Amino acid sequence: MAVSFAHLPVLADSVVEAFSGLPGQPAGADAGEALLLDCTLGGGGHSALLLAAHPALRLIGLDRDPAARAAAAERLAPFGDRAVIQAANFADFTPPAPLVGVLADLGVSSPQLDEPTRGFSFRAPGPLDMRMDPAAGETAAELIDRLEESALADLIHGYGEERLSRRIARRLVAERPWAGSGRTTADLAYAVAGCFPPKARHGRIHPATRTFQALRIAVNDELGALDRLLERAPDWLVPGGLLAVISFHSLEDRRVKTAFLSDPRLERLTRKPLVASEEEELANPRSRSAKLRVARRLA
Repeated sequence: MAVSFAHLPVLADSVVEAFSGLPGQPAGADAGEALLLDCTLGGGGHSALLLAAHPALRLIGLDRDPAARAAAAERLAPFGDRAVIQAANFADFTPPAPLVGVLADLGVSSPQLDEPTRGFSFRAPGPLDMRMDPAAGETAAELIDRLEESALADLIHGYGEERLSRRIARRLVAERPWAGSGRTTADLAYAVAGCFPPKARHGRIHPATRTFQALRIAVNDELGALDRLLERAPDWLVPGGLLAVISFHSLEDRRVKTAFLSDPRLERLTRKPLVASEEEELANPRSRSAKLRVARRLA
């Protein structure tokens, strides 16, 4: 399982630089017996870089995905008990001690997108699942079947910023049931695409992209979890502690920007978000939409 979860961390150099001056340390120095929380561990790429950069740093890594945790355990094994991995949603987590840093990479990992059985992507047929934790919660198919047409349209518009949300919701409701029907992500993408004019079905962005984003966000309560993190994380940090968030679409980035500007507990360190270089975009196309914002806990 771990071998198949090969994930290239985005904005890796920027993340390491952001945490180079942890509380009470000059830039580039060790972090002492400091504790950092990686809210979205994934394959452990960011965590491995931070542990290597700060030889005395300890880290807790959270992830709901068992495949991600298995891969991270393998990657972080050389750091021994300096890294602790937990199966948890960061929205419900309380750290055991004050933290010098909190990192959240909000993107869906490449292995999750590339594995058809997870149901995140329409590039290959897979079950209509989309859950970060495949053993808990409601699937995308069950969500589509449960919601009233107007609520489903509002969800697709609000979370996907899809202008044809009402037409799409009407089509999906008319084709119920989705759960237990044997239909796949490819079938859902076909139904959504059929709501678009013929000329709009063959553009650079697949017409089902925004609807899939909306369903994934809703299934995993991604924006609710982010709101809870932005509210609670500053209280976890020691004075001078760092909070860094990597977002991948405007709904997330607006929330992070607003929180960093308006929260009296925080000082914004990045006036504009840090983005991928041309070299990184070429090496990792999924980094193109990544934005990193950093804030510091005030005394």
